[in-house]
Amino acid sequence: MDARRFDAHYGRSVELDLCHGCGLIWFDGRESIALTPGAVLRLFTALDAHRERRHPLQRDTMTCPRCRRRLAPTVDRQRATTFAYWRCPAEDGRLTTFFDFLREKNFVRPLSAERLAELRAYARTVHCSACGAPIDVTRESACSHCRAPLSMLDPDQVQQVVGELQRAEERRTTVDPTVGARLVADRAALERAFRAIPGEVQRLDASPSFGLVESGISALVRLLSDPPNP
Repeated sequence: MDARRFDAHYGRSVELDLCHGCGLIWFDGRESIALTPGAVLRLFTALDAHRERRHPLQRDTMTCPRCRRRLAPTVDRQRATTFAYWRCPAEDGRLTTFFDFLREKNFVRPLSAERLAELRAYARTVHCSACGAPIDVTRESACSHCRAPLSMLDPDQVQQVVGELQRAEERRTTVDPTVGARLVADRAALERAFRAIPGEVQRLDASPSFGLVESGISALVRLLSDPPNP
């Protein structure tokens, strides 16, 4: 796994372990909620940079990178969204797919009937963003391998969350992070961003070998690297 350091709240940093081929993230303890707004955006960019290395996930060999014990499949719920991960029985941490990390943060949603009809008009096959298996969109609306529904980044929410995350990151880096009132405000802003993410992604690349969520992430990374003129 590729160890990458990201900024965390309260002036700290966390080292996340990323498996680019499997699209997996290892979180020690509660690192997933410790990331700063800017770190979440940088995590998008880091994983998108290696998207061509992605391959179908082998789910039957998950072991803890710390204690080597077999990880326990776990289903959790954040607000109205169900997401899954593999939990270390010794509480060393958890392993999650990037897809489920996005579900945990309310960045993705299942395709509506209207969106599914639009997709079928120009694509026959896409890859599941949860496990990498191919999905025949002319006949299926969910992955036949892992049963994850076809999902995409919420096109009505992305631009606003990017703006709110960027503003929260600017406040964090220009004000002393030890000031209690500012930390509370930053946390509230981040929570609001993850609860309501209106906006629009202008383009999704739905190539036959690429998942819809990954396409949305690529569009988001392009937006971050080449923002539109005000």
